[in-house]
Amino acid sequence: MDTPLTRQLAAFCHGLDFHQLPPDVVDRTKYFFLDYLGVAVRGSLSESSQPVYRLTAGLETPGSGTLLGRSEKTPTPYAALANGTAAHSLELDDTHQAGSIHLGVSVFSAALAVAEQLGASGPAFLSAGVAGFEAAARLAMAVRPQAHYARSFHPTATCGTFGAAVSAGRLLGLSPDQLLSAIGIAGSQAAGSMEFLAEGAWTKRLHPGWAAFSGIHAALLAKAGFVGPATILEGRDGFLKAYSDDPDPSRLTAGLGSDFQILHTAVKPHACCRYTQAPIDAVLDLVRRHQLRPDDVRSVTIGMLETGIPVICEPTERTYHPTNVVEAQFSLPFGVAVAISRRRAGLEEFSPAMLHDAEVQALMPRVSYTPDPALEEHFPRQWPAWARIQLDDGREVSTQVRFPKGDPDNPLSWQELIDKYRALVGSVWGSAQAERVKDAVRELEHETTMQAFAGLLSTE
Repeated sequence: MDTPLTRQLAAFCHGLDFHQLPPDVVDRTKYFFLDYLGVAVRGSLSESSQPVYRLTAGLETPGSGTLLGRSEKTPTPYAALANGTAAHSLELDDTHQAGSIHLGVSVFSAALAVAEQLGASGPAFLSAGVAGFEAAARLAMAVRPQAHYARSFHPTATCGTFGAAVSAGRLLGLSPDQLLSAIGIAGSQAAGSMEFLAEGAWTKRLHPGWAAFSGIHAALLAKAGFVGPATILEGRDGFLKAYSDDPDPSRLTAGLGSDFQILHTAVKPHACCRYTQAPIDAVLDLVRRHQLRPDDVRSVTIGMLETGIPVICEPTERTYHPTNVVEAQFSLPFGVAVAISRRRAGLEEFSPAMLHDAEVQALMPRVSYTPDPALEEHFPRQWPAWARIQLDDGREVSTQVRFPKGDPDNPLSWQELIDKYRALVGSVWGSAQAERVKDAVRELEHETTMQAFAGLLSTE
């Protein structure tokens, strides 16, 4: 009789040995962890992060968990909650292509908090991160992103809970059966609605923080002896059936141990939804190559992936008239307009001030989109787009982006990632602290205790 899929995945995640990880997997884990730290530290300044800090400040129980970008401490699960929420507030965090999921914000938030509390080693932390990425990414692929979105679920929230539980469970030293129970318990905590799109609410930013918080508690409950369902993923009433109309259970275990999902994860250079990254890259290429000014542009048409249309293109009343930063981060017309106007699409462009910029406002109505079946051929492994710009002088210029910048097939180099990190943390940490943390991350496999590493993270 075949081993149930949940048990296969749990056994693999439990048995993952740091010393058997390929060097490129270890390298990418450190790479994505540095990226996570950058976005979380800068995200600590976001307006949506402040209520979470007020919540942690009002807790009756003191704690020793580090809040990234802050000087105060809080209990371990709440550190994960706050850091995960801050890290997702900028729309600059990593994205796993085939699962359409942000992995580091939930997995690293849980792993860092637990590793700091326990004084786990650097290798233990890194291998817990790899295991969490595997669990969350494979589950996101198995529910199929388009089908999962069709039921109004956010994969980062739902599948991220499982990844956080796996990472926390490994660090807590759970037995194989306990880790299986932790995954089962996580299945009753996985939640996250896409309704934030309706009016630019902050709940999307909360999703990975809550996933990390829930995943830690799932692992703690399992360690205390609480039993979860052993077939939570593939069972009759399990996660795949409940959260998708078109699941693919085979994605849970296909290539397990040889095809690590962290190698299929992308970094964002632009501060907006992943579905807008390729369109912005295409527009920036045309604007820079042809030296276009905003007044030169009569119209812009973007060839879109069908899955991205309800996320960044519709309803048009929202996407063409964003009233807050969240709506702007999920607006194709806004992203294209700021790219043409400012020739970049970073944090300064996705800001309250830019919402009312006259040039951006004038450009947005000139942006349209169309689904293109040809773009779907390799989705979701590839997230392509094309842009066609009609100019006032009658010319037309166009280009297609197959692999947006930051994609695994068009990655940011380590130096480019470090530049992004420095730019993000510069307004929170001094340059000396930023360099100490960066150097420590690069050597994390040699760290004997994550408590010492976490000591580098507190803002003075």
